[in-house]
Amino acid sequence: MFLYVLPSPLFVKMYLLFLLVVVVVVVVVVVVVVLIVAAVAVLVVVVPVIVVVVVVVVSSSSKSSGGSSGVVVVEVVVVVVVVVVIVVVLIVVVIVVVVVVVVVVVVVVVKVVVVVVVVVVVVVVVVVVEIVVVVVVVAVVMVAAVAVLVVVVVVVIVVVVVD
Repeated sequence: MFLYVLPSPLFVKMYLLFLLVVVVVVVVVVVVVVLIVAAVAVLVVVVPVIVVVVVVVVSSSSKSSGGSSGVVVVEVVVVVVVVVVIVVVLIVVVIVVVVVVVVVVVVVVVKVVVVVVVVVVVVVVVVVVEIVVVVVVVAVVMVAAVAVLVVVVVVVIVVVVVD
């Protein structure tokens, strides 16, 4: 005859809460990573392609009409810079909103279940992880934005000099 020792209900609640927090953190990190990849893809691939196409079209059309493409190219660069800044700001806002929602959900769940030192520690760890993720995301997106702006400036300089 075997005697089974059942865990206490408090332990079960704490374990389930811990699992829930881990799942939430993993989901948020995955969502944030997907956002990073999408943002970097858009910034590094799509925006320069659009700029190159627009600059080449503007340059060739102004050559055929006998005008100077320099002013139009500068306008295109300004528009692209504004678009890149808006995209970066939107990405950062979305990530911050996701993090805030996750933290609020975790805090609400913690209050509903049981407030214990372990739960507080778990919540603090979750908040710290989310803050680190946000900082990394902002850094990556900013680096991508700077890379795009460098590419755009180089393309514009080449087109204006060739023109």
